[in-house]
Amino acid sequence: MIKYRLFPFRFALIVTLISLFTIACQQNYVPKPRGFFRIDTPAKAYRDLDSTLPYTFSLPVYCKISSDKNSPDEKYWINLEFTRFKGMLHLSYKPLNGNLKKYLDDSHTLVSKHISKATAIEESEINNPSHKVYGTIYKIQGAEAASVYQFYVTDSTHHFLRGALYFNALPNNDSLVPVIDFVSKDIDHLIETLKWK
Repeated sequence: MIKYRLFPFRFALIVTLISLFTIACQQNYVPKPRGFFRIDTPAKAYRDLDSTLPYTFSLPVYCKISSDKNSPDEKYWINLEFTRFKGMLHLSYKPLNGNLKKYLDDSHTLVSKHISKATAIEESEINNPSHKVYGTIYKIQGAEAASVYQFYVTDSTHHFLRGALYFNALPNNDSLVPVIDFVSKDIDHLIETLKWK
């Protein structure tokens, strides 16, 4: 007798569970679109570079200066570290001695190495006769470009300074656009305030 009494209970339980799964699964699942982390940027504030370098400029207060450990023989090469964004602007300085063409060719070669990953390279001329600063800015576009901002400046006779911005992250510049724009404005300010000593 007990066997016959459990059958209606099991049947009712199975029907109830099937009904619940059927009702619960009728909504269409829509996945959320892929997003990126929100990046908060600090307020813009600048300070003057105070050093024995043959050049000076205004740099962001949230930027740290370090010597270039990869080139210990180059005493005028420095790195500006944007630690909050894992970014670094490498600055390499060379005194000119009739060798401007060599440094210009080197700069063009280093930019052209990014062509395979770039979708476009935008060039802007730098022309500041009051400070004797002339050169070119290269904004390299493309999701996988390793360096998105490079430049060189010179007075054409004594000084040559080259800069390249890198981020310590997998190249996915689409997600770094807010940071790239933010840091690019800082580098533009650096170039505008650059003076030779």
